[in-house]
Amino acid sequence: MRTEKVRVEAMDDAKPSPGPPSETSEPLFSFGVIADVQYADLEDGYNFQGSRRRHYRHSLVHLRGAIEHWNAAGSPPRCVLQLGDVIDGYNAQHDASEEALGLVLDAFQTLSVPVHHAWGNHEFYNFSRDYLTRSKLNTKFLEDRIVRHPETVPSENYYAYHFVPFPQFRFILLDAYDLSVLGVDESSAKYQQCLEILKAHNPNAELNSPEGLVEPQYVQFNGGFSQEQLNWLNEVLTFSDTNQEKVVIVSHVPIYPEASDSVCLAWNYRDALAVIWSHECVVCFFAGHTHDGGYSEDPCGVHHINLEGVIETAPDSQAFGTVYVYPDKMLLKGRGRVPDRTMNYKAGNAFPV
Repeated sequence: MRTEKVRVEAMDDAKPSPGPPSETSEPLFSFGVIADVQYADLEDGYNFQGSRRRHYRHSLVHLRGAIEHWNAAGSPPRCVLQLGDVIDGYNAQHDASEEALGLVLDAFQTLSVPVHHAWGNHEFYNFSRDYLTRSKLNTKFLEDRIVRHPETVPSENYYAYHFVPFPQFRFILLDAYDLSVLGVDESSAKYQQCLEILKAHNPNAELNSPEGLVEPQYVQFNGGFSQEQLNWLNEVLTFSDTNQEKVVIVSHVPIYPEASDSVCLAWNYRDALAVIWSHECVVCFFAGHTHDGGYSEDPCGVHHINLEGVIETAPDSQAFGTVYVYPDKMLLKGRGRVPDRTMNYKAGNAFPV
């Protein structure tokens, strides 16, 4: 199957509908998606290359607008997926991390449905992994534990879980910084192990630089998945295959090159793809991190959606979406910079009505 790399330009909110929904007029359920809010109480700035404007303070206004939209929906979403980097790393430099996080969490408190938080690199610029585990950004308590299949209960060594917002649909949240030098005690064995992995692939003095790298994803602002987490993912997907479930996977960092800039991929994205491609149940993989957005359907029929980042969204636009789930497809209805997407299930795998 041919794949296409898609780069989406900014667009206004008044976009046409993605087309006739399905044989059924009403979706089974819906869920919201938003990525890279990166709030900070700062004037507008630019990315590291100085080429992209970042709206630090206005990103909180965008988040509140998205929450108001979901709360006002006639049929509210079952949940919202927050794809990571909810506050910006600059907060740490201004000793404002907890204050910024408090304002963002206050906004989410007004949301009438559960929110599931992924962790991104900017979370780790502000807080240690231990802090995040104790914080309200840890939404593991929302997971659905499967008594019939206890092997799928994740380890405490990484931040990942799964839940069922609607019968026969399972969502899996992955920890893309399970292997990382960010947020980890530098005296720990885990830090030394991850630093060795990073330096084995990146000889640059500046570990955030991909210059000259054969595998440009091996930079400090990315991370990877431990074998332990991948084994757990395989167990969950095996369960979902057996029980004919449809699966949505969520990660801050993308894993499919045709949908992302190569410098923004997870370190061992090939290992994650190998697990996913060995199962029939996965419909789509949602990630943030790139800010540009991107989309591709891979050769195994999995849809990879990288959501446009709120932080680089102009004040007169927006960047979030709502996914409407039907028996034969999922439809992403985007707002502002986020385009509409149609994600058909694999041939012969439509959910029985």
